[in-house]
Amino acid sequence: MDWSVHSPTLSDRDFNRFSAFIYEACGIKLPPIKKTMLSARLQKRLRQLHLDSFSAYLDYVLSPDGQDKELCHMIDVVSTNKTDFFREAKHFDVMTSLTLPDYVQRMTHSAHKTLRVWSAGCSSGEEPYTLAMVLEEFFSRYPGLDYSILATDICTEVLAKADEAIYTDEVVAPVSPVFRNKYLMKGKGAHKGFHRVVPELRRKVEFKRLNFMDRDFGIDRKMDIIFCRNVIIYFDRKTQCALFEKFYRQLSPRGYLFTGHSETLESIGDRMERIAAAVYRCRK
Repeated sequence: MDWSVHSPTLSDRDFNRFSAFIYEACGIKLPPIKKTMLSARLQKRLRQLHLDSFSAYLDYVLSPDGQDKELCHMIDVVSTNKTDFFREAKHFDVMTSLTLPDYVQRMTHSAHKTLRVWSAGCSSGEEPYTLAMVLEEFFSRYPGLDYSILATDICTEVLAKADEAIYTDEVVAPVSPVFRNKYLMKGKGAHKGFHRVVPELRRKVEFKRLNFMDRDFGIDRKMDIIFCRNVIIYFDRKTQCALFEKFYRQLSPRGYLFTGHSETLESIGDRMERIAAAVYRCRK
């Protein structure tokens, strides 16, 4: 197809197929008013894959090869992923002033000596590495206690970037100079303008692909703290409620859930107490 002369049109039938598949695959609801947006955003993917119709593109996404290689690109197209180091910084203040002291008190008198934290929807890694900096700083004062971080996302491409842990000067700008000097290595020569997270923190973070729509998260341990912030804003209420229910079951007794400020715990609100803005603790 000569894209300079003609570009494919997204029919109502193909839009309905896309909408149904996207909802089933990742919980994102696309109403008819999103048809123009979806068409415009998918044009680039069709062009890069040398496909001449939206129907052919969806057939490819539905194939085993497409599920592995293209699904994450399609999800990135229909959602807007924004992540930064120390995004919504007040949450990390709550961690250090309330959540972590609470756990230190509990861990000191139990066999449970490693705090388990889950960054759900970690994108390119800024959130889990922010958590690692905060936790490393805090637990350095408590010999014998430790932490581990599980970071998950549906997209293998952003997970690979997160695992590499290399970020531009602009991206690491929100990190304080003190933390930058301690936890980021500054690139030189050909790597000038980039920073890499130090190996000690990288070893603390385990990256794993996970789809929230899977029946079972496949996580064999309870989590003490779950961060899932501004990830499910595209989900409908039914899907959000089901996901929060699964998060609740994944939390340890008196575990903490950090959410986005626009996300409400309608389905499990009676089982969690609000302790700060968008921060909840299990009553169990």
